[in-house]
Amino acid sequence: MEGSSIRIENGKLAVPDNPVIPFIEGDGTGRDIWKASVRIFDEAVKSIFRGNKQVVWKEVLAGEKSFKASGNWLPEETIAAFREYLVGIKGPLTTPVGEGMRSLNVALRQELDLYTCYRPVRYFNGVPSPVRNPENVNMHIFRENTEDIYAGIEFMNGTPEAEKVKRFLMTEMGVKNIRFPGTSSIGIKPVSVEGTERLVRRAIIFALERNLPSVTLVHKGNIMKFTEGAFMKWGYALAEREFGDKVFTWNQHRQIIRKDGEKAADDSLSDAAASGKLIIKDVIADSFLQQILTRPAEYSVIATLNLNGDYISDALAAIVGGIGIAPGANINFETGHAIFEATHGTAPRYADQDKVNPGSVIISGALMFEYIGWNEVAGKIYSGLEKTIKNRLVTYDFHRLMDNATLLKTSEFADAVISNI
Repeated sequence: MEGSSIRIENGKLAVPDNPVIPFIEGDGTGRDIWKASVRIFDEAVKSIFRGNKQVVWKEVLAGEKSFKASGNWLPEETIAAFREYLVGIKGPLTTPVGEGMRSLNVALRQELDLYTCYRPVRYFNGVPSPVRNPENVNMHIFRENTEDIYAGIEFMNGTPEAEKVKRFLMTEMGVKNIRFPGTSSIGIKPVSVEGTERLVRRAIIFALERNLPSVTLVHKGNIMKFTEGAFMKWGYALAEREFGDKVFTWNQHRQIIRKDGEKAADDSLSDAAASGKLIIKDVIADSFLQQILTRPAEYSVIATLNLNGDYISDALAAIVGGIGIAPGANINFETGHAIFEATHGTAPRYADQDKVNPGSVIISGALMFEYIGWNEVAGKIYSGLEKTIKNRLVTYDFHRLMDNATLLKTSEFADAVISNI
């Protein structure tokens, strides 16, 4: 079937009945996961649209499969396809640790300026969890995707570039606290006003559109005052300037404390919440990682920097059942470009064994259908997945944690989800 491109028109996606969606099946276990997931996607689309709408899947290459075919880990043709068709999906890709190429995932985000990494974290009934009340976790993480240390600006100790940077810092800038300059590698952490504002803006819009109670700016500004601390300050300023009386910020709360005292400030906060205003607050990153275990119900939408978001996303995923069912989306809301992805690794020792949990790609696909406005399709996927797990029909990662569960292969798990769609 010949398909058509998704377009962006007047700031909104224009989705044809037969959209072309590029996909990368992924390395290692990605091959088994994609085969299972695409069957579920097609069945959900068919069950809603009865043949009147259909996804036209277009395979593009990256990772090991691409390298074996062309000697190129990330061909320009793949990036061009994501540029042209706007929306795509991918499985896990190989990234060597400590040497060689930088992350292919990061490269795609940088090339397409996919500045938001969106990671929703919710509990599916029946999923085994290491905490007592995982159902209290229902958060939407907006992780800045292009700045911070993930910008990839770093220099290896012993190289001329590293020595030049260190020499400049010590002689020109007067830096004296590089403890061991002779053996130190150097990295640079850019955090910009523009990068902060566009992320926080989207987090606030998301919360307002869904009538959610709060947006929390998570940062380490007590130590990194001019990067992470600035992220917090710029985030508050953006909220107050652009969203006015729709929000009440802890920055305003602190100003009232200084002027009128704590009781007046707390009364203003209570009044704002009672009137339905969105509360914008902040928390230090290490404290937040504690509080997601002790009082997760107090948090809804999270806006944070790149490295914090990486840690937070995986920690929250563990609470609701593990990274095997953690979805991810990388989005530029202005251009419309978005790539949805598995958030786990390639697990090569399980490759081609028809064994692993395909949940991460399945739920990422559901997010993709929500993004293009096919919400009923996403609903079918969610309900089919949850019913399957609730019936204790699971892959090995859940099976080893559940009593009286039935162990399924990856392909059999897909069969079970399809039967519940």
